[in-house]
Amino acid sequence: MKSTGIIRRVDELGRVVIPMELRNKFEIAEKDQIEIYVEGSNIILKKYEPNCIFCGNSKKLVDYKGKLICSKCLKQMNELKIEE
Repeated sequence: MKSTGIIRRVDELGRVVIPMELRNKFEIAEKDQIEIYVEGSNIILKKYEPNCIFCGNSKKLVDYKGKLICSKCLKQMNELKIEE
């Protein structure tokens, strides 16, 4: 993990401001969602990008009954032959 040399304080509500330089670098805009991960003793912030529930792809997503599926996986599902 690379240090940025930037230090911020946590305010009384538990908030931390992400510096503008980092928001610009990672294309994080106001109201964007951020995922929070814990890895050992580290807290990792990542811009949230919805993914296909099957393959993890984040391109060409379709909402199917509340689940996101990429067009490739949707095509494969349509090609399945279901025996009754």
